[in-house]
Amino acid sequence: MTTTIAPSPPADTMKAPPTRQRWERTALAALLLGTLIAYLINLSANGWANDFYAAAVQAGSQSWEAFFFGSSDAANSITVDKPPASLWVMELSVRLFGLNSWSMLVPQVLLGVASVALLWATVRRSFGPAAGLIAGTVLAVTPVAVLMFRFNNPDALLVLLMIAAAWAMTRAVADGRWRWLLLTGAFIGFGFLAKQLQVLLVVPPLALMYLIAGPPKLGKRIAQLFAACAAMVAGAGWWIVAVELWPSDSRPWIGGSQNNSIIELTLGYNGLGRLNGNETGSVGPGGELPAGGNGMWGSTGITRMFEPAQGGQIAWLIPAALLTLVVGLALRGRAPRTDPRRAALILWGGWLLVTGLVFSFMAGIFHQYYTVALAPAVAALAGIGAAQIWDSRDRLWVRCAGAMAIALTTATAWMLLSRSASFQPWLRWAILVVGVIATVAFVFPLARKQSVIVALAAAFIGLAGPIAYSVDTLASAHSGAIPSAGPSSGGMHGMGGPGMRPGGDGGRPGADGSARDGAAPGGTPPDGAATGAPTGMPSDGGTPGQDGTAASDGAAQGTNGGDQRMGGAGGLLGGSRPSDQIVTLLESNGTDYTWVAAAVGSNSAAGYQLATELPVMPVGGFNGSDPSPTLEQFQQYVADGKIHYFVAGGRGGPGGNSASTSSAITAWVTANYTATTVDGVTLYDLTQPKS
Repeated sequence: MTTTIAPSPPADTMKAPPTRQRWERTALAALLLGTLIAYLINLSANGWANDFYAAAVQAGSQSWEAFFFGSSDAANSITVDKPPASLWVMELSVRLFGLNSWSMLVPQVLLGVASVALLWATVRRSFGPAAGLIAGTVLAVTPVAVLMFRFNNPDALLVLLMIAAAWAMTRAVADGRWRWLLLTGAFIGFGFLAKQLQVLLVVPPLALMYLIAGPPKLGKRIAQLFAACAAMVAGAGWWIVAVELWPSDSRPWIGGSQNNSIIELTLGYNGLGRLNGNETGSVGPGGELPAGGNGMWGSTGITRMFEPAQGGQIAWLIPAALLTLVVGLALRGRAPRTDPRRAALILWGGWLLVTGLVFSFMAGIFHQYYTVALAPAVAALAGIGAAQIWDSRDRLWVRCAGAMAIALTTATAWMLLSRSASFQPWLRWAILVVGVIATVAFVFPLARKQSVIVALAAAFIGLAGPIAYSVDTLASAHSGAIPSAGPSSGGMHGMGGPGMRPGGDGGRPGADGSARDGAAPGGTPPDGAATGAPTGMPSDGGTPGQDGTAASDGAAQGTNGGDQRMGGAGGLLGGSRPSDQIVTLLESNGTDYTWVAAAVGSNSAAGYQLATELPVMPVGGFNGSDPSPTLEQFQQYVADGKIHYFVAGGRGGPGGNSASTSSAITAWVTANYTATTVDGVTLYDLTQPKS
């Protein structure tokens, strides 16, 4: 009798991850520890980072109601214009360790390290340890990732949850168990509570990955995807339902909405409005872009990710990632339907294409730091592409494709570095020389030792530029509403200009990371750079008049985009900078009032709140255009003795149908109360009306 032994499956179709070897454990430990140390370097220089979110963190650390809703102030007048999940992590840290820059930003650093680790684990499962380590390294040194994992915007948690969803779906493709589909949906749902609809950009590639490569039969796969959808709805729906059912007169106004509704915020200002530009309450007019596609948020089109504003943040490896995606799919051409490697390519390639195309053509608000959502996909495809090309380098066409990837990366690095010609001018020439040599050499069949040398040269070409930009990011302070990684590249378009960096040492936090001596650094752009205010908006921190110029009604006028070092009233892009004298004035009997002060716009209010740690009412929310509070409500608060001072000089944007609400409040205050100037800031004592 003859015994037939079934052949073992090819190594590249096995679903179990490879055994971890000592060299990999050492490399992984070095990667994660190095990422942690690098991200912690100079962290306190960022101060409060984005004052808008920092004030909300302070509020949530004082009030559980503010914690749940994401309120801008502990007295719960209005929320930030996002759900609160990203704030919860920082608020819990502040409750434990007190309010300072480190207690707020270290959790963001840890989210970054966790993202690198989870991306490594996800890519490694399908493509092995080398691919996983390369992917993790690329993510760790991507300039926009270095920026946002040290900042207090919602993007750090959003990226981690998107990677977590990819990890869970990769596990689902491996064994087809329901629990992985449910976990995928839960991660997406919780990601909605970080930044609303942006997390849904990864849903199509996740669903397509499982629909094509999931182990069960088609009917079961479809049922499992519906279950994942239900988990996604539950993951976000519990909070949305709670907010919608909560009596509106006993909770804060939903910031960014015109009708006090989280549903409206989701579908309007933070939803479809981002795509078509029709965003009621925004800082400027939306709608159809003028001829050529140039609007206040930059030009739309297929090359948007390579423009000066975005290029240095994310574009370094995008061409190579797209090329290696095609190479990888070609190499998997005859693999089984459930092949995990092709499934991974569908996931990461779909992520890059869907998110990249939406970012490229969206007509609404778009800032360059949004591109951090592309970083995991670019990093994963870089690791996968490197591993695939290395393993198949015996084929001529693969070597030619690898040479083309090196050439594209060299050309991209040259273009991006040329935009900052004074920044490390030798680097682009070094990349060009090494790139030309490596491109030619890679075409030829080489011995292993020579191939390793060429591979190291390719790594230098791909990583030198991002690392240089990342080092510059680590060494520089970043704050304000629109941060940007790396050196200035002249990428101004409307409000999306160079990184917001404080000048001098005014407002630098103390040794403990706090900002009691003038508050944390604000949003002053680099010397010689524009303030980033859109056309028609004042760049001096004043309140805009009907013609778009700064008002001259006695409000304090700033000098640097509303981020004055001492006594500045603040503005749209950066928080107020109260002097010690103003802080002392506000703190005097401050606990006797529900709000120690009120100011138009969240950033104008934020600096005073952070300096005093007492509630300051942001009239009109972030843009100053939300109808909260109404004039009648504000008048009643004043009559009840709930607000002590009104701070003039803050402002929001001119957009939105309710912009007159904050203007009406300002006009009523100036008509009925006497102005007092303290360190260049105009204050009105609302307990002392004019006789």
